[in-house]
Amino acid sequence: MDKVNLVDKLSLFDDYWNPRIVGELNNSYIKLVKVKGEFVWHHHDLDDEFFLIIKGHLLIKFRERDIWLNEGEFLIIPKGVEHLPVAEEEVHMLVFEPKSVLNTGNVKCEKTVEKLQHI
Repeated sequence: MDKVNLVDKLSLFDDYWNPRIVGELNNSYIKLVKVKGEFVWHHHDLDDEFFLIIKGHLLIKFRERDIWLNEGEFLIIPKGVEHLPVAEEEVHMLVFEPKSVLNTGNVKCEKTVEKLQHI
């Protein structure tokens, strides 16, 4: 058992859309990720996603509406719901999702990270 300092962990990387594992809970990963720009429209067939904004403001686009997330706010995206994360400026967030979840869900593209790094 060791405590985790999110600020320290976030200082270890600078790239975007490449989640890092900072912990494990049951059959899920706790990930940190920095994002900037537009991601890709996608959904996750079997799993919900949890996004907590640590720094910045993130827009999550859905086909029927948009939701802005600010520092200290989180959103749970239910399985099967298509979404598109967009960050006008750099955003730091904590993501909690099952170990089997691929960051791009049902889409494989240049932003897909198949092998996650532990930090």
